[in-house]
Amino acid sequence: MRDEEANVADAVASLDLQPELVEIIVVDDQSTDVTPAILAELAQRIPRLKIMRTDSLPAGWTGKNHAVAEGANAASPASRWLLFTDADTRHMPGSLAVALCTAEEKRAALVSFSPAQEMGTFWERALIPVVYCKLARRFQYDRINDAHLPDAAANGQYMLIRRDAYDAVGGQAAVRGCILEDLELARRIKSAGYPICFAPGQGIARTRMYCSFGAMWEGWTKNLYLLFGARGMRTLIPELLALALMFWGLAPVVKSFTRGRIGLSAICLAALIVAGVHARQAVLLRRNGYSLHLIKYYVPGLLLYDAALVVSWWRNTYGAVQWKGRVYPAGIGRE
Repeated sequence: MRDEEANVADAVASLDLQPELVEIIVVDDQSTDVTPAILAELAQRIPRLKIMRTDSLPAGWTGKNHAVAEGANAASPASRWLLFTDADTRHMPGSLAVALCTAEEKRAALVSFSPAQEMGTFWERALIPVVYCKLARRFQYDRINDAHLPDAAANGQYMLIRRDAYDAVGGQAAVRGCILEDLELARRIKSAGYPICFAPGQGIARTRMYCSFGAMWEGWTKNLYLLFGARGMRTLIPELLALALMFWGLAPVVKSFTRGRIGLSAICLAALIVAGVHARQAVLLRRNGYSLHLIKYYVPGLLLYDAALVVSWWRNTYGAVQWKGRVYPAGIGRE
């Protein structure tokens, strides 16, 4: 955790509902808010809560990877499994038992769930469904869970890893400079021959990643290009052309209104184009468990996604990315 005063109490409380946990290790990554005070109060009520605080950040490490490495190193040697989770994640009662059963049934060394997304602002409702519908196409669960295919992915908000597999691939030190350490760990574990299981997290965990536009912009411009790469950049022009076509179709209707009359052909043309642009997204929303009411945010969401992807490409290729008050040079996420 780093400056997580708004999340720390709920996150720890939800973990305390998991009886399978031997210990709960919270790594306070040099917080400057009241996170340490809240943790100290929680420790008085939760005997299995262990609090650590990082010092300086070693060269070549991202802050999260260093904090997670410190926590993993402090875990009880008797623990067969390590559960990595983020401060913004809330764990549902009984969720860890489900994850452990899934690991046993699938014989998986890594079980990861993509938590259900909570969205409180216009910008969240616009951008997050677009991003996650695209992620579902980029990282398909069936392909990731197929041991015969190289596809691998995980969500760092919920990663249950068998300790021997984690140690075998070098743990956090092996991905110390990676911004998307969850993806890289999943790739390394699967490449080493260990089965992995990645699945939707409805009923397992929930998260609200960003509570303000500024935090959301900083977060996604850090990650988007690393998630989608050149493939994502190639979709920009077709998407923008589709939106341009939609607005072109609406133009005759607007002109008709301004002239005091409405042309039937203009209305039909506009309706067809708008319906076509939105129909595909509606299918993706339903397929990925989102309400169809979110379709009304699709156009601003897609424009925001395209803008964030371009900025993310620039920052990860030529500039630097920022997160939680730290600056990482371009290329650090592609070790």
